[in-house]
Amino acid sequence: MLNDTWFTVQQIDTHTYAISEYGHWEKVHSFLLLGNDKAVLIDTGLGIDNIKRITNQLTDLPIEVLTTHVHADHIGSHGEFEHIFVHEGDKDWLVHGIKGLSIEQIRKDLSRDITIPTPKTFDSETYKPYQGEPTGLLHHGDVIELGNRRLVIYHTPGHSPGHLSIFDETNGYLFTGDLLYDETPIYAFYPSTNPVDLVNSLDKISKIPNVTIVFGSHNTLGLKPKILEEVKLAVEYLWANKLVKFGTGIHQFNGFSIHF
Repeated sequence: MLNDTWFTVQQIDTHTYAISEYGHWEKVHSFLLLGNDKAVLIDTGLGIDNIKRITNQLTDLPIEVLTTHVHADHIGSHGEFEHIFVHEGDKDWLVHGIKGLSIEQIRKDLSRDITIPTPKTFDSETYKPYQGEPTGLLHHGDVIELGNRRLVIYHTPGHSPGHLSIFDETNGYLFTGDLLYDETPIYAFYPSTNPVDLVNSLDKISKIPNVTIVFGSHNTLGLKPKILEEVKLAVEYLWANKLVKFGTGIHQFNGFSIHF
């Protein structure tokens, strides 16, 4: 496996890699999915270092970037790639900047609690999140064929208006972005988030059949599919107790938590 100073590359199977940034407090994962005809990169990381250095070593296939959502820690190396796709709900943020987060706040979040040396090319005081026009827009129900594997796009708003989850139907891998992960709370308390949409999106992914593993974009790499059963219970509990609104705090469930 690749030995890199910033990224940790973990092979999920012979055609799937997680590219992780464990030296940063957010423990961000991006994912490279190889097909016969092309490759997909789900998100491009923090931008502290250039993820293309890694993808160049893993594949010669043409790469399309699928953006789970437009937050700084998921679009960091978007500028290194020619073909970038995003849901229409987050397109404006990609083109004009992320709504509700100042550049000062983004730089503060990016530069704190880093546990390994950053590359000399990184300067938190001049860091700017990627901005640019996407190659195209993704929609709920879109299917992306890689030649030997089939990806299905799910629009799962709440954490952001255009948040996407991506289901690798061929292998049963569900990539949930910032909709579902463990250890730290799922964020739905910013003004730019939507608690109702988030809970509806959790309900939506809990009903996807034949999931073999869930890959969130932070913390533990790979969660057992039984977490989706816990998601169903959480959705019922949150609605029943009228908690799906801003200001109700952090709600702990078995394997994950949500902050409204």
